[in-house]
This record gives sequence, C-alpha cells and structure tokens, in this order.
Amino acid sequence: MRKIEPDRSRPASGRRRALAQAGTLGALAIAAPRLLSNAHAQGDDLTPYRSARIDWRQVDGESISIAVIPASYFDNLGSLIPQFEALTGIKVRVEKVPPGQIRQKAMLDLSSKTRTYATHAADPMYYPLYVANKWVDPLDRYLSDASLTDPAWFKYDDILKAWRDADSIDGKPYGIPYDGEVTVQVYRKDLYDAKGLKPAETFDELIANAKALHDPANRIHGLALRGFAGAGQNMYIYPSLLRAFGGSWMSGSTINVNSPEAVRALQWYVDALSNYAPPAVRNWNWPDIADAFSQGTVACYIDAHSSAAVLNNPEKSRVIGKIGFARWPKGPSGKRVTSIWNWGFPINAALSERAKKATWLFITWAASAETQARTSWKFAGPAKRSGVNRTSLWRSAEFEAAMKDSGDNFVKAALESLEQDTDVEWRPRVPQWPAIGETMATAIQAALVGQKQPKEALDEAQTRIQQLLKG
Repeated sequence: MRKIEPDRSRPASGRRRALAQAGTLGALAIAAPRLLSNAHAQGDDLTPYRSARIDWRQVDGESISIAVIPASYFDNLGSLIPQFEALTGIKVRVEKVPPGQIRQKAMLDLSSKTRTYATHAADPMYYPLYVANKWVDPLDRYLSDASLTDPAWFKYDDILKAWRDADSIDGKPYGIPYDGEVTVQVYRKDLYDAKGLKPAETFDELIANAKALHDPANRIHGLALRGFAGAGQNMYIYPSLLRAFGGSWMSGSTINVNSPEAVRALQWYVDALSNYAPPAVRNWNWPDIADAFSQGTVACYIDAHSSAAVLNNPEKSRVIGKIGFARWPKGPSGKRVTSIWNWGFPINAALSERAKKATWLFITWAASAETQARTSWKFAGPAKRSGVNRTSLWRSAEFEAAMKDSGDNFVKAALESLEQDTDVEWRPRVPQWPAIGETMATAIQAALVGQKQPKEALDEAQTRIQQLLKG
C-alpha cells in the first residue's frame, strides 16, 4: 500500500489567495474588512494541518456549498476558510440561514436530492429522520479510511462524548460536532452572597433561593426559564425537567408523554414561572432571559452556557463580575439532566464521491483541534468561542484563560455537566421528532399561560402524537 505523505504544496500566490478570500467573504455576506483583518491576524500557517498523514489536495479544484446559522462561532470559522482553500484547493461557498429556516431548507434539499448543500449545521434531533430516509452518509467509513483520516491527528474520541452520541444513531456517527453547548445554572453571585445562599443542588433549593430573592417591587425576579413555544425553546427546558422527575419518553416501544412523572414535571415548570419569573417569560427565548439577567432584573436562570457572552458584553451588561455558574440541580429522582446540543456537520448522501471527499476534508478541518483553537482563544476578534468540541481543549490552560472573565466556576460547571449530567435520550430520538417537538411545545405553553391544566395539555398532546405516529 502506498504511504500517504503529508501535503507539502505551497499556498496559492498572494494575488490568487487574495482573490479567493474576496470571493469567499462575499459569499459569507459579512463585512469584508473585518474578516480580512481577522483572517490575516490568525496567520496563514498551515503546518499544523500538514502534519496529518493525508493528502489534503486529493480533490483539488472541487467546490462545495455549506449552510450555517448567523452566529459568531460560525463567523469565526468563515474568516478562516481562505486557509482551508489554500490547504486543499477546494472552493467553499457559505450560506447563512436563520435557525428557524435552516432545518426546513436542509430537509428540502436532502429529500429532493438537489445537492444544494454538501453539508449544513444540523440539529442533532433531526438525524433519526435523515438516517431513516438515507439522506446522509454514515461517517464511520470516512473515519476508517486512511486516505481521508489520520486517526492520530484527528482524534475523533477526543470530541466530547455527549455530542458524539447525540450525532450518532445505533452506534454509527452521522454528524461531526463543530460547536455545542450545555445547560447550566446561572446566578447573581452578589445577591446570593448577600443572603448567604449557595447555588442550588436540588430543585427544592432552587425554588427556595428564588423565593428568598424574589422582589418584583424592586424589579428583581427570583428565577427564569425559557417559556416560548418551540421544539428548541420550551422543549429545550422541559425534557430536562421530565428526566429529572424520573420520567421517560417511551413506554416500551411507544411514545408516552402524559405519564404521572410528566404531569408533575410540567406542574413544577408552571408553578416555578408563575411564582418567581417575570410575567413575560412565557414568551421569552434565551436571548430575552440573558438580556434581563444582564440588566440585573433576574437572580437566577438555567440555560445554555454560551449565553455568558451576552452577560459579559460591556456595552450592555450591568452584572459583569457578579455572575456565578453551577450545574443543573438534582430533580426528585436524584438526577441532574442537562440538554445535549451541538451544531454538527453531516454529509449529503446525494453528492458525487469526489464532492463527498471534499466535504469530509472540510468537516475534519473545521472539527480539528487546531481549527477549534483558532476559532476560540487564538481568534483575533473579541468573540472567543466557548463551545469548543474537544475534552482536551476544555481542559487546556489556554481555554481556561480565555474564559476566565465569563464568571465564577464557568468552565468547571460546564465541563462537569457535559461529562456527568448528559442523557442522550433527553428527547425522543425518533424520525417523527419535528412534529412531536412542535406538538409538545404547544401543549407546554398552553399550560404555562394557564389555558390548560398540565394533565389536560399532556393528554391532548398524547392523542395528537399517537395520530402522528400512525401516519
């Protein structure tokens, strides 16, 4: 077998590289001067990539299109694409699609086999649907192909297990995590210290802390949780409550959403928001909660660790230096159950073999430890990514230093949650998830706003879901 030597080819000439950069940045639809500045500030050293024992230029001249959401962690990646193009000779077009639309556009592209996108930022809950329809390739064959992957360089097992599991079906990976998050408890350390409170270890302590600090007359609310209806909104919070109450989505092989544990979990959700949250929270998504917390009107909330960037924005936040982080408290079952979320990259099964190779090279470049570092603490701009995908990076001194101003216990709380509190079945991993998630979101909001009692809302959801599953 021919030994694959690391690619030693030179980058394109300065003029050609500048033209390639201009084209890519135009496709990204981001301000070119800022990206060019960041790209050059990163440096164009490709040596860390060329140490991989693969031929990066094996599909030189291929072009691919990818879809991502408008977010700083993808903007950081976009600024480095000229480096990927110089490394591989592959041209990359990036389309930015809002989160509410990217799932629908991706499903339409995959199901129609139009091959608009070689890969996209994929919702992990959509992999069961993709796999059932054979819309995306299993990635184990790419990982085991020595011409495409150097295992010692890529270190797939270094990617956080929770995110790898979320992007896998029946033990096979179908997406490679790029960026993700974990749900943590965020609290006003100054207010807690003033009252002698500690971050909650149990749901009972969470409510006791909220009660002690709830003072709406002085614009302080004790607790906030997402209430807005949506599969990624209130159904981002409720599944953790359900599992923490000891509930399960399945009864044998059948989905069951109105169990006694489910009713108790939803009742707790209703009571917590009714008694201690701002009245408008039932229609709030995470940015609304983070904004309220940053303005000093919320004492505690539970949401994605990545919201720390909002809380520490010096132009808007009034609570910088007063923030603490802790893991989800334990529910009545004794379990802490955090969300499992990441944006991963699959491979469109309808692509040509050459385009699939180009897509895999892009995915491994984006998910590699070097690119993860270059889009986090090595990034020249102010947005240092906190959703890096690798255990080794989370444990690195460089990442710890980059995150030191996020708040007390930030890295420790998030990493412990990722390693100890994850439950890959926190939402039902079935092909019918998109419709089930929306049905449940509607039922949960009906209970949160007082239109229906929790049991009534869940009974109705169970009936609708049974109809969905019958097809």
